[in-house]
Amino acid sequence: MPFSLHQGDALSVLADLPDGCVDSIITDPPYNSGGRTAKERTTRSAKQKYTSADAQHTLPDFTGENMDQRSYGFWLTQIMTEAHRLTRSGGTALLFTDWRQLPITTDAIQAAGWLWRGVLAWHKPQARPQKGRFTQNCEFIVWASKGAIDGSRNPVYLPGLYSASQPSGKNRQHITQKPVEVMRELVKISPEGGTVLDFCAGSGSTGVAALLEGRDFIGVEKTEHYASIAADRLTETIRETLTQDDVILTV
Repeated sequence: MPFSLHQGDALSVLADLPDGCVDSIITDPPYNSGGRTAKERTTRSAKQKYTSADAQHTLPDFTGENMDQRSYGFWLTQIMTEAHRLTRSGGTALLFTDWRQLPITTDAIQAAGWLWRGVLAWHKPQARPQKGRFTQNCEFIVWASKGAIDGSRNPVYLPGLYSASQPSGKNRQHITQKPVEVMRELVKISPEGGTVLDFCAGSGSTGVAALLEGRDFIGVEKTEHYASIAADRLTETIRETLTQDDVILTV
């Protein structure tokens, strides 16, 4: 199978994976944001912070959303240090974040040994305007590499700005789900046939994108409900992308 999915705590799962087994880390960790004050950020659940009526159905909560900023920075440094070990030399890391947690994310990724390369933007066209203020219609992707990048190994020219709306209606299966069309562009930073790791896999959008773009995928998701959804989506993607050449007939 071109993917594996683990249900459990990310730090524990990653500790059991071998050195240099992936080409890119692409993940959307809990932002531990979504509030005007520290109390709002640490006492409200993910569902209270982020759920949108666009889903039109109940979206279960997920854990890991109630750390204060210093705790979040420490956790992110820990897990990105482990991710650094798992990544081949010249490999890359892409982490989603919002404006509140952008500074701590760039600090953590560098403290973990990565070479910070820049910040990408995901533009959300349907963001709600705010009277007398600027519209908060972007989230960000901090990206970095494990040492120097050999451009000849993966000669792609990728944009730094992506515009797409969050899935809605029956297609919305996670509180903070990212659009597959954006993820399909991001996974191209991994060489064709390479392996992408997402240790906060959620409903599996990174994995779906990786499989669609000819990459292998390793996912880790702590919440059992979302791990089940991710497994179903990944399996269905494999079924949809199989061709006759992929099937070996036996007699």
